[in-house]
Amino acid sequence: MQKKQSHFIQNDLIILLTLLICVSLVSIYNAQQLDQYSRNFVILQLIWYIVGIGFVVGLQFLDLDQLYKVSFIVYGVTVFLLIVLWLSPESIARVVNGSKSWFHLPGFTLQPSEFTKIGLIMYLSALISKHKEKVKNVTVKTDLILLGKIIVVTVIPFLFTQLQPDLGTSLVYFFIAGVMLVLSGIDWKILGLLIGTILVVAVGAVFFVLNFPQFSEDTLGIKPYQMDRIRTWFDPTQQTSDETYQIDRSLQALGSGQLNGKGLASLQVKLPEAHTDFIFSVVGESFGFIGSAVVIFLFFLLLYKLVTLGMKVYSYNAFGSYLCFGFMALILMHTFQNIGMTLGIMPITGVPLLFISYGGSSVMSTMLGFGLIYRVAVSYSVQSDYLFK
Repeated sequence: MQKKQSHFIQNDLIILLTLLICVSLVSIYNAQQLDQYSRNFVILQLIWYIVGIGFVVGLQFLDLDQLYKVSFIVYGVTVFLLIVLWLSPESIARVVNGSKSWFHLPGFTLQPSEFTKIGLIMYLSALISKHKEKVKNVTVKTDLILLGKIIVVTVIPFLFTQLQPDLGTSLVYFFIAGVMLVLSGIDWKILGLLIGTILVVAVGAVFFVLNFPQFSEDTLGIKPYQMDRIRTWFDPTQQTSDETYQIDRSLQALGSGQLNGKGLASLQVKLPEAHTDFIFSVVGESFGFIGSAVVIFLFFLLLYKLVTLGMKVYSYNAFGSYLCFGFMALILMHTFQNIGMTLGIMPITGVPLLFISYGGSSVMSTMLGFGLIYRVAVSYSVQSDYLFK
């Protein structure tokens, strides 16, 4: 009789991860051919992925109940790291590009906010699933209590991340919380009021940035370079060449790739942060429209897998389901924002293209999230096998 495949072998997730890793390594290799880097980031990225795969394997030794129990601890530790970073002297947390976002430790740097995203997803998943388990009779009061809890849990890391400042990551927190809030089953009237309020605040903030820059800087705490990015996004023709340099080079790189791209080691357009923030521009120039479409399709498949897995697992483990939806929100926000900014349809932020952009903290935190989802998939596989025996 043929031996049954282990539940721990999830072929679809393994294949998707392998393909994304290959795209990352090839794209970073191409970015390095621009003669603007002195380090071999391909080897470093491979090391981070090996460490990350170790995280994925290690998480398989914990079941979903254990992950549920430690979710608050993980959230608390990641927020604590944000506080420590804020209080740390420049000797270990110096300001880079206007932001104090990294611990500069011997041999490597660590960005706590990347791990806070995973801690936030875990704790919100536990919080929402626990609330729904306890509250059988849903009322406006119970919905408002859940809303209040989600807002408090999200605002804490948001504030400390904004102190760095890092607006891109701060908005990712709220997008994750927003998606999980919508899926938590809160009354649509409350959601409508909340969404309306957020839109009014967002439109008001943009209005003040465009018309009263000094007030925005003094009162709203928006930095001059952030205002430049917003103004460039709205009307790049009215900005100086220095202010539009990144988006101009990004569009030039994408356009020059045409249909099939220039291939390996054939890049000509020099981009700032080509191996990190603008890695998709490297993909476009290297592999053209076809290669870019393939990469976007890989992300679509991953998002589809996360949504379908979350829906399937909800009936027997709500915590695992919300983990899937939270990680889906993280991938969706990063993918849309990063690719959008390289195309000029979104303002430029420091949000990387997860799985593809170079970065130790980004890769390791993303692999932690992937490991959680892999554990959910394994649990679902075991449960399905048990039910149909």
